[in-house]
Amino acid sequence: MYNDKIQDKDFRFEITGEAVTEGYLTINETTGDVFVLKSVDREKYDCFHVIFNVYDTDTNQKIDKELAFDVEVKDINDNPPRFIDFPQTFTVSESQVEGFLGVEVIAQDIDEKNTKNSTFNITVVQQTPLEPNIQAKWIDERTVHLNFTGCFDYEKAKDYKITLEAKDHGTPPLSSTAVISLNVRDTNTHMPEFKKKEFQTEVDEMKLFRDVFRFQVEDKDTPNTDGWRAKFFFISGNEEGIFKVETDPKTNEGIFSIVKEKNYEITTTVQLEIGVENIEPFTKCVNGKLIKQDGKLYRPDSINVTVTMIDDNDPPVFKPPKADVFEKEESEPGRVLFTPKVYDPDSTSFRFVLVEDPANWVSVDEKTGEIRATKKMDRESPFVDADNVYKVVIAAIDDGDPPASSTCTISIHLRDTNDHKPQLVNNRLIMCGNENNKVMLSVDADPYNGPFHFSLDNDEDTKQWKLDPAYGAFTSVNP
Repeated sequence: MYNDKIQDKDFRFEITGEAVTEGYLTINETTGDVFVLKSVDREKYDCFHVIFNVYDTDTNQKIDKELAFDVEVKDINDNPPRFIDFPQTFTVSESQVEGFLGVEVIAQDIDEKNTKNSTFNITVVQQTPLEPNIQAKWIDERTVHLNFTGCFDYEKAKDYKITLEAKDHGTPPLSSTAVISLNVRDTNTHMPEFKKKEFQTEVDEMKLFRDVFRFQVEDKDTPNTDGWRAKFFFISGNEEGIFKVETDPKTNEGIFSIVKEKNYEITTTVQLEIGVENIEPFTKCVNGKLIKQDGKLYRPDSINVTVTMIDDNDPPVFKPPKADVFEKEESEPGRVLFTPKVYDPDSTSFRFVLVEDPANWVSVDEKTGEIRATKKMDRESPFVDADNVYKVVIAAIDDGDPPASSTCTISIHLRDTNDHKPQLVNNRLIMCGNENNKVMLSVDADPYNGPFHFSLDNDEDTKQWKLDPAYGAFTSVNP
C-alpha cells in the first residue's frame, strides 16, 4: 500500500477489519506490504472488506483520508459434493412397472456456484444384484430420480445394495458416495392351484346347506398376503345363484354352500365349474419383462363339481291355494260348491280330506275333492264371521313315502234371504181424540231393514181407516 502525502514525515500504515481481527491479514507499517498470515476457507469467508489508513507518528493523526478495498478469496476445489437427502432403506413392490422407482436423491457441493468446482454428476456406480438395471435420472442441478428397466423377481433377489457417487468437475475432481438398501416386497407371482380337481356330492333339494365341503388350494406366494389369499368364482353352472363359494380367511380353503332353495321335481345332476385366483392381480417377471395375467399365458386353475340334487316327495299343490265361493243362505243341500285343481309333480295319486268344517255343513269327495253342501247354511250361525263368510279347509294327501300334503281354504260368502217376518213393535194401541188424530206404527226390523208394505186386514177397516204411507219404514193410522 502507498500514500503520496508521507514525504518528509514520520508515518505508519494501518489496516483494520474482520480479516485483521481474525488474524488473516497484517501490514508492514513502514513498507505497506500486506501479508496473509494463514490459509482462508472461502466457504467461510469469500471476501474481506479492509480499511487502509496512514498516521503521523508524532501526532497520531491521519495524514490522509482512509481508503477501503476488498480482498476476494479465490475458490479451489476443496469440497466434494455430498448427499444431503436420500432414503437409506426403501421398499419396492415386486410387481412395480419399470420406470420411476420412487426414490429421490439430492446432493450439494458448497464450492463456488456456477463453476466446475460445484458442478457434479450423480451416477449408480455399483448395484448388487445387477438386474433389473437401476439408473439415476437428472431432475434438476442437484436432484436425481432412480429409474429402472426390467422387472423384479422376489424369488431371485429379495434385497439390493445400490451405491451412488456424486462427482464434481473440479481439478482434481472430488466425490462422495451413498448406499441405499432396497427391499423387494413379494406380490402375486404364483397362481393358486386346486389340490383336487373333481368333487362329487349329494344333497336334498329345497334345503339350505352351509359348508357342504371344502376346496383346498396351494399357493407359493407369501402366506397371509393378498397375493396368497384365494378368491373363488363360478365359471359355469350357477346361473340361478343357488350355490356359493366363500374363502375361509384362516385356512384359505373354499367353502361350498347351497344358499337358495329350488324344487328340481326329479333327481337332477348339476355340473359346476369353479375357478380360483388371488385378490391381488397376478404378475410375473419373465426374461426381464413384467407379464400380467391376460387369460392366455396364465389361466386361472379350475375344478369340476358334480352335485346330485335328490328329489324329495313334494306335496300336492292347490291352484289356487285359496278360493272364494258365493252362496245363498238356506239353499237346499246337495249342490257342488267347489271343485279344486291340484298339481303334484311327484305323484298322480292323492286323496282329499276335510280338515275344517266347524258347522258340519259340507262334505268332500275323497277322489275329486268336490265340496258339497250337506245342510242348509244359516248366515246368522255363530260359525259365520262378521263378513258373512264361512270357512272350510280341505287337504290333498299323496301316496308318497312319507306322504306329503297341502291345504286349500275355501271362503263361502253367504248372501241373505228373506227368512224373518217383520213384527210390529206394539200389537195393540189405544187412540183418543188428539191434535193429530192419528197413531204411529213402527216395525221391529232387527236384524233386517225395510222398507215394508203396510195393509189393513179386512175391507171394513179400509172404509174407516187409512195407512199413510202404505210403503216405508213406518206408517200412521188415520181415521
